[in-house]
Parts: sequence; structure tokens; C-alpha cells
Amino acid sequence: MLKRLDKFDKPYNPKEVEDKIYRLWEKSGYFNPDKLPESKVKGQRSKAFTIVLPPPNVTGSLHLGHALNAVIQDILIRKKRMEGYKTLWIPGTDHAGIATQNVVEKQLKKEGLSRHDLGREKFLEKVWEWKEKYGNIILDQLKKIGASCDWSRTAFTMDENYSQAVQEAFKRYYDKGWIYQGEKIVNWCPRCGTSLSDLELEYEEEKGKLWYIRYLLTETQNSKPKTQNYIMVVTTRPETMLGDSAIAVNPKDERYKDFVGKTVILPIQSREIPIISDVAVDKDFGTGAVKVTPAHDFTDAEIGERHKLPIHKVIDERGKMTKEAGEICEGLKVSECRKKVVEKLKELDLLEKEEDYVHSVAKCYRCGGTVEPLPSFQWFLKMGELAKLAIKAVESGEVKFHPERWQKVYLDWLKNVKDWCISRQIWWGHKIPLEGVDDVLDTWFSSALWPFATLKWPDKNSKDLKEFYPTQVLSTARDIINLWVARMVFSGMEFIGEVPFSDVIIHATILTKEGKRMSKSLGTGVDPMSLIEKYGADATRFGLIWQSMGGQDIHWAEEHVMAGKKFANKLWNIARYVLTKTGDNFSTEIDKELLKKDDKRIEALLTRLEGVKKQIEEDIEKYEFGQALHEIYGFVWHDFADTWIEYSKKDESENWGKVLSYTLLEILKLLHPFMPFITEEIYQNLPIKPRRKVGAPTRASEDKKLLLIEQW
Repeated sequence: MLKRLDKFDKPYNPKEVEDKIYRLWEKSGYFNPDKLPESKVKGQRSKAFTIVLPPPNVTGSLHLGHALNAVIQDILIRKKRMEGYKTLWIPGTDHAGIATQNVVEKQLKKEGLSRHDLGREKFLEKVWEWKEKYGNIILDQLKKIGASCDWSRTAFTMDENYSQAVQEAFKRYYDKGWIYQGEKIVNWCPRCGTSLSDLELEYEEEKGKLWYIRYLLTETQNSKPKTQNYIMVVTTRPETMLGDSAIAVNPKDERYKDFVGKTVILPIQSREIPIISDVAVDKDFGTGAVKVTPAHDFTDAEIGERHKLPIHKVIDERGKMTKEAGEICEGLKVSECRKKVVEKLKELDLLEKEEDYVHSVAKCYRCGGTVEPLPSFQWFLKMGELAKLAIKAVESGEVKFHPERWQKVYLDWLKNVKDWCISRQIWWGHKIPLEGVDDVLDTWFSSALWPFATLKWPDKNSKDLKEFYPTQVLSTARDIINLWVARMVFSGMEFIGEVPFSDVIIHATILTKEGKRMSKSLGTGVDPMSLIEKYGADATRFGLIWQSMGGQDIHWAEEHVMAGKKFANKLWNIARYVLTKTGDNFSTEIDKELLKKDDKRIEALLTRLEGVKKQIEEDIEKYEFGQALHEIYGFVWHDFADTWIEYSKKDESENWGKVLSYTLLEILKLLHPFMPFITEEIYQNLPIKPRRKVGAPTRASEDKKLLLIEQW
């Protein structure tokens, strides 16, 4: 006993504990569901509980959002493991096509090389080298924060088995006639040299201009006196007017009812183009008249299709002006052409005025370059039937969102979804499995298979697939609800016939204290590894969950991590007092009813403890993790320590020793999913005999008691 107390004489030091405890867990093998011991609850281990880790990119490192999400999942896994479930938490990483290719290309650029200098084969060797060197950094960091994943099942989206799953999915879609090639306007990143989906764009506000341009009516249609001889058009992109096919007005706009059906002369190009009416035009924007450039705007493309307008592509895949732009701009960058066009319009006296204007500009989510809408031959997946599957899954209640409000984001996208452009003009990724095709598949095509490809689908005899699919919970960020969540839902239903998970937790977004988005480049990002180094993993977990309330965004405050460290120290001191009070007579089981009868203060403690346990159970089941942590914090610090421990100091009866030791053990159980390291360390130093069947051979994993598998 004295040895145990000596340990508690020193302040709690997470640096001396956390790595040691994690090695203990790993040595036990209990992160692997196949190695879990029989549960105290008869037959409980027959019930599986599975979570798949949203696979981080092989380019990254753990940021606060990753850390929060990991802790949420770990809380659920640890609680279910302690409840006796056969728990599986599958970790892994995503090859992240564009992102990873970009980072390797940047490395090559420092050496004065490009991927084209190397060629495809040699370049891919370089990418694999990058993956092997940096790909598992974030997984190692997850261990630092205490993630109890089954590392023996770590997956990668370009593993051999996973590649088979991708090929099988493509084949099934292709055989159904749902995959086709066609020319459509797509989001194109000139810097990356590839197509992007709408969901892969980021929008930045930029200061620009509104240019008011006069389009002159043709002379033959302007013979009446007093008739205005032009129509005024407002645009933010005068360079694209070189590819105009029409001027459009809203059919309800009385100002232009006499203009519809007439034609104008396109400035600079001197082409005759019609004035048309279309409901897509916002009559309250600018002058109510807009130019229609079907090759370089998605709305314009739809208008052009309805009115059978010609397509004039004046910007190419390099972000330069084409021959169709005319001599004035051919070969120039877009920005250079804009200046030329404005100058020419002034020269022709067709520029009425220009105004300052702030507008959102689409940027590539990986390289940050401006994205151009361009017509391009690409591979598409028909989304009609797949969208129906995904909509039905949520509307029927098979898949539930927490908080529920995020369901609307999911449904709104699916109910207005367009066919999915699945091809990318890059080298790193799953090559489209068709002869003669060099494009690779969109990263999200392979990521959509994650919940079952990690369980060895399409192998029909996969034990893991039979035992652990469907998974139970997905925890993820709101910005990939449609990029990933929706696609996993329809993929699971299409290929397995079941939804991939029943509950979707959309965790809070972590912002700066001022409510702004965190950014490494702006110096406002916070490295969770630095927090762990400074305060410990438990304190970091505490700070993250403490601020996670009701799904609301978190305005990050490091003082909550500091509070977590103080709470860990408080728990440490509580444990020391209880061990001093009980000696080796540590009670894991007590006669609650008898103790309640003997002492009203003990009755109040046990009644409060039972209420706390019930409330925490309810909070976790509702995914209110912050609320659960607040509840247990209040009980431990204010009730147990400040009230009942103080009572016990005045009462030397054996009963108080029993109830204090029992309560401490229950606290450790309740707190373990939230703060696993310190709770395990205290548990390891309690005078509790290991549980082993009489006469059974001793195994290391059985001989060593672990809070990790203690009964919740």
C-alpha cells in the first residue's frame, strides 16, 4: 500500500504516464475486437459496434478538427467496449489525389523539375515514396491523443484490396449504363490541370468591378426615331464577352419587352447575337440585362441549352485566351485580356461606367487558384437513381443526423443533384479501368466505398464484412456532408443493400476566439500536438469536449485545456485521499441499500451518483458529449470532493471507506472515455485483484487488470 501512496505523493505528470499507458493498451491487444475477453454481461460480445475513421489525407497532420472528431469517436468506442460490445474502430488514410499530387509537385519544383520531366511512372514512384514517409504521421498523432483504433486493420484507399473494390464499383455502374463520357461545362483548375466538382471549390471574396457595357442594336432594327439604339449589360468578367452568344432578360421585365427578338452587335468581335428572354435572369441585378456566355458560366450554359445557342470557347485549359477570342487577346492570360477588353471598350465609347464591387470567386480547394468554368470531355456518373436511394435512407429514418438541422443540407443537395463528374486529369489515384483512358477517378469515388471496402468488400466471404457491416456511427465535419456522407449512403445501399451507418454526427467547427476560421498561414491555427506536449492528452481531450455543446461552433479558448489539467490534478489528489482512507480494503462492490439505511449522507451520495450515471448515459446516447463532461465534472469536483470527502474526514467509520472506494471506481469508469490515460493510471494503482478463472492458465493480458475493459 505504501508504494502506491508514494506514487501519488508527486503531482500528476502526463509525460511520465501517457506513452506508458498506451503501450499497455496496445500490448493487451484489446483494440482488436477478435482479442477482447469475454464480457461480464453474458453474450454481449456477440454484438458488434463499428466505427470507421474518416480517412485523413496522407499529406496532412492532426489539426484541432481532426482531434475533436477523434476524441468523439474514441469516447463512443471506449464506452461500448466497456459495455461489453465487440468494438471495432477502423483507422486509415486517403490517397487524396489532387492534394497529394500537388504537394509532391511542389517538392519537385524546388529541385527545378516537373512531373512531366519525370514521366508518369517515375512521378508515381515519387508519390509512393512521399506516402511511405509522411502518410502515417497523422495516425501516429492519433495514438498520442489516445485513439483506441484497431491498428492491425489500418486501411489505405489504394491498398490492393481497396483497388479491387474501386474497380468492382466502376464495373457495376458501367454495366448498368450509368457511367458515360460527354462534353459538358465543368469546373476547371488551370493550375492543377484538372476538372473539379462543385463541392471541391472554396469561395473567396475579392474586390472587383462592375462594368456597364453598351451593346448596339443592329441598324436594320433601329430605324424608328426616338428608339434607344443599345441595351446596357452589366458584368464582372468583360473578357468572357468575346464568347457571348446572346443577351438575356427576364420575360417579366417590362423594360425590355420591345427588345426581345432583336439582335445586337457583339462589341469587339462584331458578331450579331440575339436578345432572348429567360427566367434564370435576375431582373434586379445591375440593369436586368445579362450577357450569355455558354462556354464559361454554368447558368449561361443552361440558358444556352434551352435556346440552342452556339458555344464559343475563348479560355483554354491553361487559363489562356483561345484563337476564338480574336487577335486582341489570343494567347493572353485571363487577367491580361480583361485589361485589353476594357481599354478597347473605352476606345469604342461602349463602356458606360465601372463601379467597385465585392464578389465571391471560386477557388481550387487544394491549390487556391481561380477556377474557370470550361466545356470539357469528361466521364460522368448518372445520379438520378443513386440520389433516390440516399434521399430515401434519410427520409425513412434509416440514417439520422445529429444535430438534425444538417439533414436539410444533405437533402437539398441530393434533390437538386447533377450527374457527377468522376474523372480527373491527374496521375495519382485510381486509374479509370477502361482501355486507352489515362484519367483517374475523383478521390471521392473511392472514399465513398470506405465503410465496406475497409471490411474487404467485394470479397463475398469476408468475415469482417459479415460481422461488422453496417457500422453504427459516423462522425464527420459539415463541409463534407455531400462530398462524402451522401456518397457513402448511396454506395452502401447500391452495393450492399444496407445503409453504411445509422447515425451521422456532425461535429462542431473550431474557430478562433474571435469567431474566425483557423488558418496556419495567418498564424491562427492551433497544433493539438503542442497542447498535448504542454498539458497532456487528457487535458487536451477535456478542453475539446468541454467546449462542444449542442453542435454549435467552438470559439477556441486554451484556458479550457488548462482547466482540464487542473481537473486531472484534482482527480489525482482525490485518488490519493481515498487510498489513504481505505488502505488495502478497497471495495469494488458494496451493499448500497444497507449503506443508505445506515447514513443519510451516504444515501445522498449514492443517490446522486446513480443520477449522474443515468444522466451521462443519456447524454452520450444523444451524442451530447460536452454536456456529459460538464455533468461528471460537477459531480467529481463540487459534489464528491467538496462535499462528501469533507464529510468523510470527520467520520472514521468503515462504511465511508467502502463508499469512497466504490464511488472512486465508478468515477474512473464514467470518466475513462473522456480522459483515458489518468483514469487508467489510477486504476492500475488500486488494490484490486486481477479477475481470472480459478485453475485457468495465466496470460499476461488476463493477469493485468485494465480499466479499458472494466464493466461500464
